[in-house]
Amino acid sequence: MTVFQRDTLSNGLRVLTAPLDHAQSVACYIMLAAGSRYEEASNRGIAHFAEHMFFKGTEKRPTARDLSMEVDKIGGEFNAFTSKEYTGYYIRCAGEQRDTALDVLVDMLRHSKFDSGELEREKGVIIEEMNMYFDTPRDYVSSVYEELVFGSNPLGWETLGTRETVSAATRETFMDYLGQWYSPPRIVVGVAGMIGEGLLPKLEELLGDMPGNGSDRPAPAQVERTPGPLVRVLRKDSDQANVCVGVPSYPIDHPDRYALTLLGTVLGTGMSSRLFLEVRERRGLAYYVFAYNNSYTDAGTLVAQGGVDLKRAEEAVDVIAAEFRKLADEPVPEEELEKARALAKGRFVLQTESPNGLVLFGLRREVLEGAALEPEELLAALDAVTAEDIQRVAQDIIGGSGLRMALIGPFDEPDKFEQILA
Repeated sequence: MTVFQRDTLSNGLRVLTAPLDHAQSVACYIMLAAGSRYEEASNRGIAHFAEHMFFKGTEKRPTARDLSMEVDKIGGEFNAFTSKEYTGYYIRCAGEQRDTALDVLVDMLRHSKFDSGELEREKGVIIEEMNMYFDTPRDYVSSVYEELVFGSNPLGWETLGTRETVSAATRETFMDYLGQWYSPPRIVVGVAGMIGEGLLPKLEELLGDMPGNGSDRPAPAQVERTPGPLVRVLRKDSDQANVCVGVPSYPIDHPDRYALTLLGTVLGTGMSSRLFLEVRERRGLAYYVFAYNNSYTDAGTLVAQGGVDLKRAEEAVDVIAAEFRKLADEPVPEEELEKARALAKGRFVLQTESPNGLVLFGLRREVLEGAALEPEELLAALDAVTAEDIQRVAQDIIGGSGLRMALIGPFDEPDKFEQILA
């Protein structure tokens, strides 16, 4: 059964739709192939900063209050997000309010004022967001880890930017960034749920005259596999050590992406995963521990993360590293594989049964890969993975490179952790 329909406006802007007969609501998205890795050293953080500024008023709706009131009047939910490779803006509302939602989203995208007064005020808001983030080791440790893995490449930069670049941003900084990256070939409109009639003519009216060619590309990722471990310790007085341990993995379009998904599931998804059982249940080393694979268009990393006992941090790192190596050394037993397969499929079904989850799944594929995979195709691909596939992938990515580790806590020397991971 085909879930997604793909259309193209006269200027090359793509439209992805997913009607759901049972839905009374509609999820309207505008998503772009533009995020923090599309920045330069001089404008770091501008992708996220622009997301904030789009909510500050347009020519038609001059203030943030005007925009939010418009959405509140239709009973909608209104938000946005910025990642390293894409940015999304959305309104979820009752299906009959679709046109109003689309009008507000497009108005923000095309006619935001970027008022200088609002710009200066918002700098303080973002710097406080940075302070909150950097003071939360559970969140910040993943950024320390990705900087270690991806280095000085924009893929390794923190999405929020730096205090210096945010403070230095001007209206021209935004206009230059948006002019380069916010163009029709990089934009996909996604609408799912109670779609209604006349969607394409409406979008042609709102967006069909938008110019731009979108031919630029961000700097390619540069990830070197090293025979020995790489460790970064960020000293911070705390009552818990927050740690990430991982290895470089595959980009999103790799042929073994689904074997890698199940490898990550076995390692650290759910309360029956290997890490949860060994680190938390058997040894009492952590409250939270999990693992996941994070793939980009040209790079990726398989990573485990946990918040562990300060006095037993070395033991926790040793146990986590041992679970990585075990996946390369031994095939996953059939019963465990089937449990992981059912878990991965079940989580996906739960995600995509709502209009919002379904359109987000399709949009990420369409924006980053140029094609939205049908849900049935993904489920079939997970069904095709064997224990031999998982071990082969584990041997390639875990056996082929030294482990990386980032740690935030009251520690001074990385040497002892390098010895554990070696």
